[in-house]
Amino acid sequence: MSDRLKALADAGVSIWLDDLSRERIETGNLAELVTDRSVVGVTTNPTIFASAIANGERYDEQVRKLVASGADVTKVVFELTTEDVRNACDVLAPVAERTAHDGRVSIEVEPDLANDTEGTIASARALWAAVERPNALIKIPATSEGLPAITTAIAEGISVNVTLIFSEERYRAVLDAYLTGLEQAREAGRDLSTIRSVASFFVSRVDTEVDKRLEEVGTDEALALRGKAAVANALLAYGAFEEVTASDRWRSLAEAGAHPQRPLWASTGVKNPDYSDTMYVTELVVPGTVNTMPEKTLEAFADHGEVHGDVVTGRAAEGRAILDRINEVGVDFDDALLVLETDGVDKFKKSWVELVETVQGQMDQATA
Repeated sequence: MSDRLKALADAGVSIWLDDLSRERIETGNLAELVTDRSVVGVTTNPTIFASAIANGERYDEQVRKLVASGADVTKVVFELTTEDVRNACDVLAPVAERTAHDGRVSIEVEPDLANDTEGTIASARALWAAVERPNALIKIPATSEGLPAITTAIAEGISVNVTLIFSEERYRAVLDAYLTGLEQAREAGRDLSTIRSVASFFVSRVDTEVDKRLEEVGTDEALALRGKAAVANALLAYGAFEEVTASDRWRSLAEAGAHPQRPLWASTGVKNPDYSDTMYVTELVVPGTVNTMPEKTLEAFADHGEVHGDVVTGRAAEGRAILDRINEVGVDFDDALLVLETDGVDKFKKSWVELVETVQGQMDQATA
């Protein structure tokens, strides 16, 4: 057991792994990470699955059987990925039994539906039914078209991981979509205690985009602000979470058995080698949140990460002041977030193409 990761978990941060493969499941590696690295959840995406399928032989037999049955590439992708998530849910089931908000495994709706509300709802329903595990989470993007899909999924009792959140404004819309879904579920007589959700607020990409703009400005004052935007933006998000969970609207739902939609810090791998490789973990410690890490970040924290207690609660105004300074030196922060949201959806869709092409390649090999 890593003492540093245990300290992080003891500080109230749920450690989730941002990776999954059939090899991890079948070799017992995932179970070992639960035991030795305090991992209590898993997030996936099409790029992760594409890498796992391209680099492992453990999918070959299932691919051959599906091809022989006449399945097309979309069906094969669906079957391979839901199989992995179902089995990962089973590995993490003991965690979910101990602590119901953890032990979760996320799987994304088809990304090319990011701007299609009804298509997203249909994809979420299909994935939820296929995985058929109470500790699954269906990832739905926080696009304007995704918001009503989030509400519908929650209202139907589907647990959701909302992804691709970059701005405080969009995050507030996500919180509203979640509460609206819970209110509809309550009206329908559903047991709110069975519904879980996290909201994935992206971190490192914010510094990547803003730092580039600060360097273009080039003044000493601008350069001194590099590496500060991402955490400041996350502080604003947590401030919104604090505000909403203190509201009468939320209290009414909580009294009916609802659970808060926990903030999840996503994209926590550090892109700039000049920065500490654990900064997006150490600087975002606050109880009741999730930090989903690529294995490289997880191992870096196990080796030298530091926990300084809750360093987030009550600091929204401080975050706002940093972002104001970034604007004052000549960087349009709102525009940077708009670019990130647009690029995020584009990457989201491209990752799906990558997965489909990878699986098609495996299918062609099986046919040959």
